[in-house]
Amino acid sequence: MTADVRHHRFAYGDGMSDDSLFARRPGSSTEPEPIDVTPAGRDEEFPTDERPSRPAKASRRRRIVGGLVLVAGLVGAGVVGSAVLRITQQKDTTLSTPPTAAGLKRDTSERAQTTADYLRTAFAAGIDLDESVGAVYGDPAESERSVLLFGGTTLLWSPERDLDSMFDLVADDTGAVSDVRKVEAGPLGGVMKCGVSRGSDGDISVCGWADHGSIAIALFPGRDTGEGAALLRDIRSDVQTRD
Repeated sequence: MTADVRHHRFAYGDGMSDDSLFARRPGSSTEPEPIDVTPAGRDEEFPTDERPSRPAKASRRRRIVGGLVLVAGLVGAGVVGSAVLRITQQKDTTLSTPPTAAGLKRDTSERAQTTADYLRTAFAAGIDLDESVGAVYGDPAESERSVLLFGGTTLLWSPERDLDSMFDLVADDTGAVSDVRKVEAGPLGGVMKCGVSRGSDGDISVCGWADHGSIAIALFPGRDTGEGAALLRDIRSDVQTRD
């Protein structure tokens, strides 16, 4: 990302500004008779029916080892099969910005659109997306608690790693988003995390999700990470669909 984008400062909403910066994947039928190599007197010490059956023990050992290998192979196949199924279920995803989401109303003002476009562009510059979205959703009750949402869709092989990379993009004058931790992702699955962006104008909760088909980040001024996580799960259910 170019330097001018990395140090861009944006402001949105009355009394709310964000100092966030964006820094920048077989045998013959006439076999010879066996040779008797038993020492003299050995037959008396070990009668034929009492001699140790070493070949039988070796055979059992081979069967046990073979069984363990087979079990391990089946377990491995199950893990791979589960991962493939999860990718197949999540890869074809669509993100939209409907007029309302989780009880919030999309702000279509020029100022809000400019902010949304900047966030969408900065986010897309950090990851190769097929489609990207950006929107500001206003809280009818409090203008200072507007939610800034940006993200996109693409096939992600390692959703959590990509989500961590996106959190690294969101930073302020004091450094990267801190106290990042996993939270419940909700019925759509994948991984969801939240942290805090600390700035001179106050702390802003930052939450995001990622699955094998989509990734998104949202800024929640005026809300703690618990509120942000709950609200993002509701917003996600309204903006994300799978084919």
